[in-house]
Amino acid sequence: MNELLKTLNTRLEMLRRAMSLAEKGEKTFPDGHLRVSRNKRQTRYYKMTDSSDKVGEYLSMKNLSKIKVLAQKDYNKHFQKTTKAEIEMLEKFLLKYKISAEDTYNNLIPERKKLVTPYVLPDELIAKEWQTKAFKPNPYKPENKIYDTKRGEKVRSKSEAFIADTLYEFGIPYRYEWPVKMANGEIRYPDFTIFKVKTREVIYFEHFGRMGDEGYRKDTMEKMDLYRSSGIYPGKNLIFTYETEDNPLDIKGMRKMLHELFC
Repeated sequence: MNELLKTLNTRLEMLRRAMSLAEKGEKTFPDGHLRVSRNKRQTRYYKMTDSSDKVGEYLSMKNLSKIKVLAQKDYNKHFQKTTKAEIEMLEKFLLKYKISAEDTYNNLIPERKKLVTPYVLPDELIAKEWQTKAFKPNPYKPENKIYDTKRGEKVRSKSEAFIADTLYEFGIPYRYEWPVKMANGEIRYPDFTIFKVKTREVIYFEHFGRMGDEGYRKDTMEKMDLYRSSGIYPGKNLIFTYETEDNPLDIKGMRKMLHELFC
């Protein structure tokens, strides 16, 4: 519900800004409106200023700028009408609906929460349920997992430890090297699989740690191709960071990205 309210508020602000532009533009339009006459061979434009005149002043394509201004004026009029109605509808909805079904459970005292099973799971329970699902870890060289994280697990690099600790610090549910079946039946293990609680989305997070190595870059490109063929796309359900020997992980940038996307 909170995500819905956020989306509606964002929509409302966008409409208000657009309405303000339309109201300012309205003051610059000339008199009259545009009539468009169409047949199979051509389209003709007419400027209508007299209500008793059913034909209007013919505008050739030499007057294209005038035609566009009149078309914009007509669009402006209808836009303001429909936008005003939507704004009023959203304002009424947001004024009335300030509670959600999840609040019934969230507002219980801890002692009561232990005794009941909620019909609509709140975010914290959904995240906990997702986080605690058991899975078979990546069997590839487990001895290489030598770096500790704040959550008490082992990862394969210092950069992955920084990422894991940031996810843990921000309270973002994640799994390290969780198995994912690709379109070709192959099992891959993205570095991190993240659960975006607000939207109930699963996002994969890869850290490409040796981009200075030609062979590694080739493997990375093949991995990205496999992801795309499996419906995993950058900017949709895949995010990534990278580094080389000369350019280490941008920790500040990584933290900012995760905070803006998931917090």
